[in-house]
Amino acid sequence: MSNFTFACASVNGLTLAQKRETVKALRESIKAEVAARKSAREASKVEKALARAAKAVAKKEKAAERAAKKAARIAALEAKLNALKNPVGTAARKANKKPSKVKVTKVAVTA
Repeated sequence: MSNFTFACASVNGLTLAQKRETVKALRESIKAEVAARKSAREASKVEKALARAAKAVAKKEKAAERAAKKAARIAALEAKLNALKNPVGTAARKANKKPSKVKVTKVAVTA
């Protein structure tokens, strides 16, 4: 933003040629300021778009981490459940020695 100064205190004291030069200089000053503001606005838009993209990537990474943690937890719980279903050691010997209640599974018969 450039400050334009007049050749004298008022425009009335200028000659016609000086007034034309002043108007021309003001127009150029306005064009330069408009262009500077436009480029600043575009740069701001680009920065905001990059920030949004980075935020979206971070959000996806966080979601992937949560999914991985959840899968690991589920795998650990499934391993624990399998360990409980298939007894090992003393529990396996006792399970083999003692007769257990007979389990009947219902099977659908197609006719």
